[in-house]
Amino acid sequence: MARIEHFNNPNAPKPNSIVVAVTVFVQDEQGRLLLIQRTDNGLWALPGGAQDFGEYIAETAVRETLEETGIEIAVTGVVGIYSNPNHVVEYSDGEVRQQFSACFRGRYLSGKPAVSDESSAVRWVAQYELDDLLIHPSMRLRIDTGFERRGEPYIG
Repeated sequence: MARIEHFNNPNAPKPNSIVVAVTVFVQDEQGRLLLIQRTDNGLWALPGGAQDFGEYIAETAVRETLEETGIEIAVTGVVGIYSNPNHVVEYSDGEVRQQFSACFRGRYLSGKPAVSDESSAVRWVAQYELDDLLIHPSMRLRIDTGFERRGEPYIG
């Protein structure tokens, strides 16, 4: 399903749903960040996705990371909560979702990067390489906040 990201766009369609979702900030032993290239819009992003019924939110983070990247992680903390009402995602099925995402910090446990139906590429990326990748501003905010290692999570 295709998706269009609307960010601070006064002509964006009005949202008709909010879905609890996660993203996960995971670094390897060299400090590189785990990123996927999304199949629905071609942008680079942290792994993540929507919470399923019967699932703790930390379980969502672990499951989505494994499904999208082939990497097993343990959740170790919270980077931030992202709920900007001026960021909506329009899907080809008519859903227009207002952003609501918890970004978790994860610790790499095992596995090798592997693509899925949601990721056309998966790789460990050094911080200095980020400016060379197409990353949505909302996702870049999460990434930059993760690298800051704040004492308190971002709430915005």
